[in-house]
Amino acid sequence: MRTYAKPVAAVTGALVLAAGLTACGGSSDASTEKVVTVYSADGLKGEAGDGWYDKVFADFEKQTGIKVKYVEGGSGEMVQRALREKSNTQADVLVTLPPFIQQAGSKGLLQKYEPKGADQVDGADKSDDGTWTSVVNNYFGFVHSKKELPAAPKTWEELLDAKYKDRLQYSTPGVAGDGTAVLIKAMHDFGGKEPAMEYLKKLQANNVGPSSSTSKLAPKVDKGELLVANGDVQMNFAQAKSMPNLGIWFPAKDGGKPTTFALPYAAGLVNKAPHTENGRKLLDFMLSEGAQREVSAIGGGFPARKDVKTTDANAIELAKLMDGVEVFEPDWSDIDKNLAAYVDAWKSATGS
Repeated sequence: MRTYAKPVAAVTGALVLAAGLTACGGSSDASTEKVVTVYSADGLKGEAGDGWYDKVFADFEKQTGIKVKYVEGGSGEMVQRALREKSNTQADVLVTLPPFIQQAGSKGLLQKYEPKGADQVDGADKSDDGTWTSVVNNYFGFVHSKKELPAAPKTWEELLDAKYKDRLQYSTPGVAGDGTAVLIKAMHDFGGKEPAMEYLKKLQANNVGPSSSTSKLAPKVDKGELLVANGDVQMNFAQAKSMPNLGIWFPAKDGGKPTTFALPYAAGLVNKAPHTENGRKLLDFMLSEGAQREVSAIGGGFPARKDVKTTDANAIELAKLMDGVEVFEPDWSDIDKNLAAYVDAWKSATGS
Protein backbone atom coordinates (compact mmCIF):
# COMPACT_ATOMS: atom_id res chain seq x y z
CA MET A 1 0.00 0.00 0.00
CA ARG A 2 2.08 3.10 -1.00
CA THR A 3 3.88 6.29 -0.60
CA TYR A 4 2.86 9.55 -2.22
CA ALA A 5 -0.38 11.40 -1.72
CA LYS A 6 -2.16 11.38 -5.03
CA PRO A 7 -5.46 12.92 -6.09
CA VAL A 8 -8.20 10.36 -6.55
CA ALA A 9 -11.60 10.57 -8.19
CA ALA A 10 -14.45 12.20 -6.30
CA VAL A 11 -16.94 9.84 -4.68
CA THR A 12 -20.58 10.42 -3.90
CA GLY A 13 -20.75 12.31 -0.63
CA ALA A 14 -16.99 12.62 -0.20
CA LEU A 15 -14.67 15.33 -1.40
CA VAL A 16 -11.29 14.04 -2.49
CA LEU A 17 -8.47 16.34 -1.56
CA ALA A 18 -5.35 16.84 -3.65
CA ALA A 19 -1.94 17.69 -2.30
CA GLY A 20 -2.44 21.37 -1.46
CA LEU A 21 -4.52 21.48 1.68
CA THR A 22 -5.28 24.60 3.63
CA ALA A 23 -6.32 24.50 7.24
CA CYS A 24 -6.77 26.77 10.18
CA GLY A 25 -4.54 24.80 12.50
CA GLY A 26 -7.18 24.16 15.12
CA SER A 27 -8.71 27.63 15.25
CA SER A 28 -12.24 28.15 16.53
CA ASP A 29 -13.38 28.72 12.92
CA ALA A 30 -11.96 25.37 11.84
CA SER A 31 -13.56 23.55 14.77
CA THR A 32 -17.04 24.53 13.56
CA GLU A 33 -16.51 23.52 9.91
CA LYS A 34 -18.60 20.61 8.68
CA VAL A 35 -15.58 18.75 7.31
CA VAL A 36 -13.20 16.02 8.41
CA THR A 37 -9.85 15.30 6.77
CA VAL A 38 -8.60 11.72 6.48
CA TYR A 39 -5.01 10.74 5.66
CA SER A 40 -5.03 7.07 4.68
CA ALA A 41 -3.01 4.25 3.21
CA ASP A 42 -4.58 3.07 -0.03
CA GLY A 43 -6.65 -0.04 -0.48
CA LEU A 44 -10.03 0.80 1.04
CA LYS A 45 -11.18 3.17 -1.70
CA GLY A 46 -12.42 1.51 -4.89
CA GLU A 47 -10.90 2.38 -8.24
CA ALA A 48 -14.45 2.69 -9.58
CA GLY A 49 -15.86 4.41 -6.50
CA ASP A 50 -17.16 1.11 -5.16
CA GLY A 51 -14.91 0.54 -2.14
CA TRP A 52 -15.63 0.44 1.57
CA TYR A 53 -14.48 4.03 2.03
CA ASP A 54 -16.74 5.21 -0.80
CA LYS A 55 -19.80 3.68 0.88
CA VAL A 56 -18.88 4.61 4.45
CA PHE A 57 -17.95 8.22 3.65
CA ALA A 58 -21.13 8.72 1.61
CA ASP A 59 -23.28 7.29 4.40
CA PHE A 60 -21.43 9.36 7.00
CA GLU A 61 -21.99 12.59 5.10
CA LYS A 62 -25.66 11.77 4.58
CA GLN A 63 -26.15 11.08 8.29
CA THR A 64 -24.08 13.94 9.71
CA GLY A 65 -23.73 16.57 6.99
CA ILE A 66 -19.94 16.41 7.49
CA LYS A 67 -17.92 16.21 4.26
CA VAL A 68 -14.92 13.91 4.12
CA LYS A 69 -11.73 15.31 2.59
CA TYR A 70 -9.53 12.40 1.63
CA VAL A 71 -5.76 12.15 1.03
CA GLU A 72 -4.31 8.79 0.00
CA GLY A 73 -0.73 7.61 -0.08
CA GLY A 74 1.78 5.11 1.26
CA SER A 75 1.56 3.88 4.82
CA GLY A 76 4.87 5.46 5.77
CA GLU A 77 4.37 8.59 3.70
CA MET A 78 1.09 9.42 5.42
CA VAL A 79 2.84 9.34 8.78
CA GLN A 80 5.74 11.41 7.47
CA ARG A 81 3.35 13.96 6.01
CA ALA A 82 1.49 14.29 9.31
CA LEU A 83 4.82 14.63 11.07
CA ARG A 84 5.93 17.46 8.74
CA GLU A 85 2.65 19.26 9.46
CA LYS A 86 2.90 18.82 13.23
CA SER A 87 3.16 22.56 13.84
CA ASN A 88 0.16 23.21 11.55
CA THR A 89 -1.94 20.07 11.77
CA GLN A 90 -4.22 19.46 8.80
CA ALA A 91 -5.38 15.85 9.18
CA ASP A 92 -8.08 14.84 11.63
CA VAL A 93 -7.96 11.06 11.21
CA LEU A 94 -4.95 8.94 10.25
CA VAL A 95 -5.43 5.41 8.88
CA THR A 96 -2.34 3.34 8.21
CA LEU A 97 -0.84 -0.12 8.66
CA PRO A 98 1.51 -1.57 11.26
CA PRO A 99 4.27 -0.75 12.03
CA PHE A 100 3.48 2.79 10.88
CA ILE A 101 0.49 3.27 13.18
CA GLN A 102 2.77 2.41 16.12
CA GLN A 103 5.31 4.85 14.71
CA ALA A 104 2.65 7.57 14.60
CA GLY A 105 1.83 6.90 18.23
CA SER A 106 5.43 6.94 19.39
CA LYS A 107 6.04 10.26 17.60
CA GLY A 108 3.13 11.90 19.39
CA LEU A 109 0.96 12.27 16.29
CA LEU A 110 -2.14 10.71 17.86
CA GLN A 111 -4.38 11.71 20.74
CA LYS A 112 -6.24 9.27 22.95
CA TYR A 113 -9.71 8.37 21.74
CA GLU A 114 -11.42 4.99 21.89
CA PRO A 115 -14.30 4.87 19.39
CA LYS A 116 -17.64 3.38 20.30
CA GLY A 117 -17.36 -0.35 19.71
CA ALA A 118 -13.61 -0.46 20.42
CA ASP A 119 -14.35 -2.79 23.34
CA GLN A 120 -15.24 -5.41 20.70
CA VAL A 121 -11.82 -5.14 19.00
CA ASP A 122 -9.19 -7.69 20.07
CA GLY A 123 -6.39 -6.33 22.21
CA ALA A 124 -3.76 -7.14 19.60
CA ASP A 125 -5.63 -4.96 17.10
CA LYS A 126 -5.64 -1.75 19.15
CA SER A 127 -3.14 0.23 21.18
CA ASP A 128 -2.75 -0.16 24.92
CA ASP A 129 -2.92 3.62 25.40
CA GLY A 130 -6.13 4.13 23.41
CA THR A 131 -4.58 6.16 20.57
CA TRP A 132 -5.52 3.83 17.69
CA THR A 133 -7.96 1.06 16.85
CA SER A 134 -8.19 -1.25 13.85
CA VAL A 135 -11.22 -0.53 11.65
CA VAL A 136 -10.65 -3.22 8.99
CA ASN A 137 -8.74 -6.43 9.59
CA ASN A 138 -6.48 -7.68 6.86
CA TYR A 139 -3.60 -10.07 6.15
CA PHE A 140 -0.37 -9.84 4.20
CA GLY A 141 -0.11 -11.87 1.02
CA PHE A 142 1.18 -12.16 -2.53
CA VAL A 143 -0.53 -12.27 -5.91
CA HIS A 144 0.26 -14.28 -9.02
CA SER A 145 -0.94 -14.01 -12.61
CA LYS A 146 -3.55 -16.74 -13.12
CA LYS A 147 -3.18 -16.17 -16.87
CA GLU A 148 0.61 -16.51 -17.15
CA LEU A 149 1.18 -18.60 -14.02
CA PRO A 150 -1.99 -20.64 -13.40
CA ALA A 151 -0.55 -22.57 -10.44
CA ALA A 152 0.62 -20.31 -7.64
CA PRO A 153 4.17 -20.85 -6.36
CA LYS A 154 4.31 -22.56 -2.98
CA THR A 155 7.63 -21.47 -1.52
CA TRP A 156 9.95 -18.51 -1.28
CA GLU A 157 12.67 -20.65 -2.85
CA GLU A 158 10.67 -21.13 -6.07
CA LEU A 159 10.85 -17.38 -6.68
CA LEU A 160 14.62 -17.65 -7.19
CA ASP A 161 14.03 -19.54 -10.45
CA ALA A 162 15.25 -17.76 -13.59
CA LYS A 163 11.72 -17.69 -15.06
CA TYR A 164 10.87 -14.93 -12.57
CA LYS A 165 13.66 -12.61 -13.72
CA ASP A 166 12.16 -9.17 -14.32
CA ARG A 167 8.71 -10.72 -13.77
CA LEU A 168 8.66 -10.26 -9.98
CA GLN A 169 8.34 -7.08 -7.94
CA TYR A 170 7.62 -6.04 -4.38
CA SER A 171 7.01 -2.60 -2.93
CA THR A 172 9.68 -0.71 -1.02
CA PRO A 173 10.24 -1.65 2.64
CA GLY A 174 10.17 1.33 4.97
CA VAL A 175 7.96 3.26 2.56
CA ALA A 176 5.07 0.93 1.74
CA GLY A 177 3.25 -1.02 4.44
CA ASP A 178 3.12 -4.18 2.35
CA GLY A 179 6.76 -3.72 1.36
CA THR A 180 7.73 -3.57 5.01
CA ALA A 181 5.62 -6.70 5.49
CA VAL A 182 7.90 -8.56 3.06
CA LEU A 183 10.76 -8.03 5.53
CA ILE A 184 8.65 -9.03 8.53
CA LYS A 185 7.41 -12.26 6.94
CA ALA A 186 10.84 -13.17 5.54
CA MET A 187 12.48 -12.68 8.94
CA HIS A 188 9.82 -14.90 10.52
CA ASP A 189 9.89 -17.62 7.87
CA PHE A 190 13.68 -17.80 7.56
CA GLY A 191 14.31 -17.55 11.29
CA GLY A 192 15.88 -14.14 11.74
CA LYS A 193 17.30 -11.04 10.10
CA GLU A 194 20.51 -12.49 8.67
CA PRO A 195 19.02 -15.51 6.83
CA ALA A 196 16.17 -13.32 5.58
CA MET A 197 18.62 -10.78 4.15
CA GLU A 198 20.64 -13.56 2.54
CA TYR A 199 17.50 -14.74 0.77
CA LEU A 200 16.38 -11.25 -0.29
CA LYS A 201 19.87 -10.61 -1.68
CA LYS A 202 19.42 -13.64 -3.95
CA LEU A 203 15.88 -12.64 -4.86
CA GLN A 204 17.11 -9.23 -6.01
CA ALA A 205 18.42 -10.84 -9.21
CA ASN A 206 14.79 -11.35 -10.27
CA ASN A 207 13.28 -8.20 -8.78
CA VAL A 208 12.17 -5.48 -11.22
CA GLY A 209 13.09 -2.81 -8.68
CA PRO A 210 11.55 -0.47 -6.12
CA SER A 211 7.88 0.44 -6.16
CA SER A 212 6.50 3.12 -3.87
CA SER A 213 2.94 1.85 -4.21
CA THR A 214 1.82 -1.73 -3.70
CA SER A 215 -1.56 -1.07 -5.30
CA LYS A 216 0.17 -0.28 -8.62
CA LEU A 217 1.61 -3.80 -8.82
CA ALA A 218 -1.67 -5.69 -9.07
CA PRO A 219 -2.61 -4.28 -12.50
CA LYS A 220 0.79 -5.39 -13.81
CA VAL A 221 0.15 -8.90 -12.49
CA ASP A 222 -3.37 -8.92 -13.94
CA LYS A 223 -1.98 -7.99 -17.38
CA GLY A 224 0.76 -10.60 -17.12
CA GLU A 225 3.62 -8.08 -17.11
CA LEU A 226 4.57 -9.49 -13.71
CA LEU A 227 4.17 -13.10 -12.65
CA VAL A 228 4.30 -12.36 -8.91
CA ALA A 229 4.05 -9.33 -6.62
CA ASN A 230 3.34 -8.61 -2.99
CA GLY A 231 0.05 -7.22 -1.73
CA ASP A 232 -2.51 -7.88 0.96
CA VAL A 233 -5.69 -9.90 1.09
CA GLN A 234 -8.21 -7.06 1.38
CA MET A 235 -6.76 -4.86 -1.33
CA ASN A 236 -6.11 -7.68 -3.80
CA PHE A 237 -9.47 -9.36 -3.15
CA ALA A 238 -11.21 -6.06 -3.88
CA GLN A 239 -9.05 -5.45 -6.97
CA ALA A 240 -9.86 -8.92 -8.29
CA LYS A 241 -13.42 -7.76 -8.99
CA SER A 242 -12.04 -5.82 -11.96
CA MET A 243 -8.78 -7.77 -12.39
CA PRO A 244 -9.82 -11.39 -12.96
CA ASN A 245 -6.29 -12.71 -13.40
CA LEU A 246 -5.22 -11.95 -9.82
CA GLY A 247 -4.66 -14.97 -7.59
CA ILE A 248 -3.82 -14.57 -3.89
CA TRP A 249 -1.26 -16.89 -2.27
CA PHE A 250 1.03 -17.11 0.77
CA PRO A 251 4.69 -18.20 0.46
CA ALA A 252 6.07 -20.91 2.72
CA LYS A 253 9.65 -21.65 3.65
CA ASP A 254 10.69 -24.82 1.84
CA GLY A 255 9.34 -27.69 3.94
CA GLY A 256 7.08 -25.45 6.02
CA LYS A 257 3.51 -24.20 6.03
CA PRO A 258 2.26 -21.07 4.25
CA THR A 259 2.23 -18.20 6.74
CA THR A 260 0.88 -14.72 7.08
CA PHE A 261 0.19 -12.14 9.75
CA ALA A 262 -2.49 -9.59 10.45
CA LEU A 263 -1.96 -6.26 8.71
CA PRO A 264 -5.01 -4.24 9.76
CA TYR A 265 -6.02 -0.77 8.71
CA ALA A 266 -5.66 1.05 12.03
CA ALA A 267 -7.18 4.47 12.65
CA GLY A 268 -6.36 7.16 15.17
CA LEU A 269 -7.43 10.70 15.98
CA VAL A 270 -4.64 13.12 15.07
CA ASN A 271 -3.20 15.20 17.89
CA LYS A 272 -4.31 18.85 17.69
CA ALA A 273 -6.66 17.96 14.84
CA PRO A 274 -8.44 21.04 13.44
CA HIS A 275 -11.79 19.19 13.49
CA THR A 276 -11.38 16.91 16.49
CA GLU A 277 -15.06 16.36 17.20
CA ASN A 278 -15.76 15.49 13.57
CA GLY A 279 -12.83 13.08 13.66
CA ARG A 280 -14.35 11.35 16.69
CA LYS A 281 -17.69 11.04 14.89
CA LEU A 282 -16.06 9.48 11.82
CA LEU A 283 -14.09 6.98 13.91
CA ASP A 284 -17.30 6.00 15.72
CA PHE A 285 -19.04 5.59 12.36
CA MET A 286 -16.31 3.42 10.83
CA LEU A 287 -16.45 1.10 13.82
CA SER A 288 -20.26 1.01 13.98
CA GLU A 289 -22.00 -2.33 13.46
CA GLY A 290 -23.49 -1.18 10.17
CA ALA A 291 -20.17 -0.12 8.66
CA GLN A 292 -18.43 -3.23 9.98
CA ARG A 293 -21.01 -5.50 8.35
CA GLU A 294 -20.04 -4.01 4.99
CA VAL A 295 -16.29 -4.62 5.41
CA SER A 296 -16.38 -7.99 3.63
CA ALA A 297 -19.38 -7.53 1.34
CA ILE A 298 -18.11 -4.21 -0.08
CA GLY A 299 -14.45 -3.90 0.97
CA GLY A 300 -13.26 -7.49 0.69
CA GLY A 301 -11.77 -7.33 4.18
CA PHE A 302 -12.42 -8.70 7.63
CA PRO A 303 -14.46 -6.87 10.29
CA ALA A 304 -12.40 -5.43 13.14
CA ARG A 305 -15.19 -6.08 15.63
CA LYS A 306 -15.33 -9.66 16.90
CA ASP A 307 -19.07 -9.38 17.63
CA VAL A 308 -19.82 -8.71 13.95
CA LYS A 309 -20.13 -12.03 12.14
CA THR A 310 -20.44 -11.75 8.37
CA THR A 311 -21.88 -14.51 6.18
CA ASP A 312 -21.96 -12.85 2.77
CA ALA A 313 -20.39 -14.53 -0.28
CA ASN A 314 -17.15 -12.57 0.09
CA ALA A 315 -16.83 -13.54 3.76
CA ILE A 316 -17.20 -17.23 2.86
CA GLU A 317 -14.63 -16.96 0.07
CA LEU A 318 -12.19 -15.11 2.32
CA ALA A 319 -12.51 -17.79 5.00
CA LYS A 320 -11.67 -20.47 2.42
CA LEU A 321 -8.67 -18.45 1.25
CA MET A 322 -7.25 -18.34 4.79
CA ASP A 323 -7.88 -22.04 5.47
CA GLY A 324 -4.64 -23.86 6.22
CA VAL A 325 -2.55 -20.67 6.44
CA GLU A 326 -0.62 -20.25 9.69
CA VAL A 327 -1.12 -16.79 11.19
CA PHE A 328 1.72 -15.52 13.39
CA GLU A 329 1.89 -12.36 15.48
CA PRO A 330 4.95 -10.15 14.89
CA ASP A 331 6.70 -8.45 17.79
CA TRP A 332 5.48 -4.96 16.87
CA SER A 333 7.36 -3.24 19.70
CA ASP A 334 10.64 -4.69 18.38
CA ILE A 335 9.74 -3.72 14.81
CA ASP A 336 8.82 -0.19 15.86
CA LYS A 337 12.11 0.13 17.71
CA ASN A 338 14.34 -1.45 15.06
CA LEU A 339 12.54 -0.73 11.78
CA ALA A 340 15.22 1.69 10.55
CA ALA A 341 17.93 -0.91 11.20
CA TYR A 342 15.95 -3.62 9.39
CA VAL A 343 15.36 -1.37 6.39
CA ASP A 344 19.05 -0.41 6.32
CA ALA A 345 19.98 -4.10 6.38
CA TRP A 346 17.63 -4.69 3.43
CA LYS A 347 19.15 -1.78 1.50
CA SER A 348 22.61 -3.12 2.12
CA ALA A 349 21.68 -6.68 1.14
CA THR A 350 19.89 -5.70 -2.05
CA GLY A 351 21.94 -2.68 -3.09
CA SER A 352 18.77 -0.59 -3.07
